[in-house]
Amino acid sequence: MANPFDDDAAPPTVPHNDRRQHALQPAAFDMPDGRDQVFGPASRGECEAYLTADRTEHSRA
Repeated sequence: MANPFDDDAAPPTVPHNDRRQHALQPAAFDMPDGRDQVFGPASRGECEAYLTADRTEHSRA
């Protein structure tokens, strides 16, 4: 069985927890307890761009 995190055909989402720690997660997976979806589903590139922009925005604060 292929790794679902490596499947380009399965769009990811970006969840985060209350400490604003982000992750990439396949959209087909249930959202883990304590996490909220903040972006997606979208392409992996779009999700990575969101993470980069969010990290840049918060590093200036």
